[in-house]
Order: sequence, then C-alpha cells, then structure tokens
Amino acid sequence: MAELERVRRWAEALIALHLNGGWTFGFDNAKKRAGLCNFTQKRITVSRYLAARYDDDEIHQILLHEVAHALAGARAGHGPKWKRVAVDLGYDGKRTHDGEIAHDLAPWVGTCPAGHTHYRYRKPTRPLACAVCGRGFSTAHLITWNRREITAAERRRAAASTGP
Repeated sequence: MAELERVRRWAEALIALHLNGGWTFGFDNAKKRAGLCNFTQKRITVSRYLAARYDDDEIHQILLHEVAHALAGARAGHGPKWKRVAVDLGYDGKRTHDGEIAHDLAPWVGTCPAGHTHYRYRKPTRPLACAVCGRGFSTAHLITWNRREITAAERRRAAASTGP
C-alpha cells in the first residue's frame, strides 16, 4: 500500500518534469473517484482513501492518468489526443478503480431481498431496485436502506487504512 508522503513526492516530481509551472498536487476526500485534474485551479489531486488502499504501481498509473489530462488540455477528455499523451507518459491504459472505494464510510447501507449489499453517500430519494438481481426496476428487487453513523475515529482509520 502506498504511503501518502511518497505519493506526494512522486506527484510533485511528475508535475515538475512534465508541466510548465503553476500546477500543484494535493490529496482530497473523494470516495468515488481515484484522481482529479482541475484545470481551473491547475491542481491534480488523488483520493487519500484510495491512496491508502492501492499499491505503488496503481497509484503511479493514476498520477500518470491525471498528468496526461493536464498535458492534453481540458477539451481532450479521454479522446485520441489524451490517449496519445497518456501512452507517451507510460500510462498502461488499465483501469485501476471501478466504482466506489470507501464503503466503510458510506452512511447509507442497503440490502435487497437476495442479500446483495449496496452503499450510498447520500440518502436515496426514490425507491431503488438491485441491479445485480435483475435489469430495470422491479419491486421484487427493492433495496431497503438503513443509516449508520460514521464516527470521526472511523473516518481517520479509513483514511489511513491499508486494506479495502
């Protein structure tokens, strides 16, 4: 698992090597995405929760992904220009993160009749059905939601966690 200070050093080295000044790095509290390239603030961030869970190679790929966004420009998205830049940097194109990462911090936990567990960070505003059980909405697969309290100590533990 990656140490946050080492991740910071890597990020700052990549920024210094590839971006012409003005760009900074930081950690954020995102729980549903790995990294972010903010063109307005010229800032690249990585989720502290994800950084504490993933290994060094995965974090390095996330950093390359975000630096490629900065180099390719705001309009490039994940299109051909961004892909060329990313490959030139050494990005392998594999997806390191898929969906939510910090289930231990989600205050809303839902269960369908078949026992599948679902997590939300905001209170569901309408009935939801389990997509694992079937396509489309069906009351037979309705998810029942319960709120759990997340303490400050649990948040600190999750931020420093070394496992998923």
